[in-house]
Amino acid sequence: MSKSILAGIKVLDLSRFIAGPHCAMILGDMGADVIKIEKAGVGDDSRHLPPFQGGESFYMLALNRNKRSITMNFRSPEAQEMLREMAAKADVVIENFRPGTMEAMGCGWEVLHEINPRLVMTRLSGFGQDGPGAMRPGFDGIAQAMSGLMSLTGDPEGPPMLAGTFYIDYMTAMYAATATLGALLSRRDSGEGQMVDVSLLESATALLTTALGSQTHRNETLHRMGNRDRYSAPANVFRTASDDHVLMLSGTNGLFKRLCGMMERPDLLEDERFSSVHQRMENVEAIEAEVAAWFGARDTETVLARLEEAGLPHAKVATPADVIDNPQLRHRNQILEIEHPKAGRFTTPGLTMHLSQTPPSVRRHPPSLGEHTDEVLAEWFGYDADRIARLRGDGVV
Repeated sequence: MSKSILAGIKVLDLSRFIAGPHCAMILGDMGADVIKIEKAGVGDDSRHLPPFQGGESFYMLALNRNKRSITMNFRSPEAQEMLREMAAKADVVIENFRPGTMEAMGCGWEVLHEINPRLVMTRLSGFGQDGPGAMRPGFDGIAQAMSGLMSLTGDPEGPPMLAGTFYIDYMTAMYAATATLGALLSRRDSGEGQMVDVSLLESATALLTTALGSQTHRNETLHRMGNRDRYSAPANVFRTASDDHVLMLSGTNGLFKRLCGMMERPDLLEDERFSSVHQRMENVEAIEAEVAAWFGARDTETVLARLEEAGLPHAKVATPADVIDNPQLRHRNQILEIEHPKAGRFTTPGLTMHLSQTPPSVRRHPPSLGEHTDEVLAEWFGYDADRIARLRGDGVV
């Protein structure tokens, strides 16, 4: 295997919950040495969120591989000084405290940039580091609500719905990791680091695509469509006789022709109501009723086989159990099993980035709280066992 693309890059991860840790894990997967600095005695808040295995939270197990954990008492002046000394030797600092928290610790951007002009400081927050709403507490669900994404999600006759996972956290993590890599690339030429500022609300708003233009230029407010495609038909989720759900997309004229052939319904092609994308959208209830009747009269195996034969885009709506057994994901090593000294073998999503020359890898299991405190303090500061014991006794680490 070739050398990891971020080998030699030192990252201090002070973040909690999902977005920050996921950003740091992306860098760790690409070879960075990530030191997870956690609150002494407590750790990352997500360590206390169920479900658990062997006393370890699944959130921690899923979001913190390829990291080493040390603990610090962030209220201790000595710990704050140690953090500044570590930042002087680091390439990246990642944090997602409420804006102003790092400044109160004497570790804000201006201070750390003066100490280490090459440092990249990546800051994730609910609403950004400035502005009238910057100090509000922000979480994934809040961003879904404030961005308008919730108003677009769910059944048309039902209430707005949250998504089934914290996808804004993960999207923000990817924006943060991408910007961090860009800042490191810029530093290679300029010799100077910079501050990266990403927020949950902005990441969520970036997903609105046509909604903003439709509102501004057409005075058209987009609404919930359930599982129905917004701009073409028939494209929806249909129930089979086996009581499974299958998503099928046949909204273009070419795909609709294939669908009619599969259903052995040439009469639908001759029906003026269904003669174009526009006409089918005008008569969406009618065409979906025809398709639903065909699906509902056949078992899932038959439906999937016929869709495959017709070359129509489709997928059975999978459960997590189906995903674990998915042969394509297994082939691509996306169902990953890692051994942990406390939790044992656990399953987690795999390495989603595929680089032909410098592939990401799993080098370390997710750390237990403070698992590497002694190791890192000796490595970064040259502290011996007596000094580390003194720091513990004083409540610094």
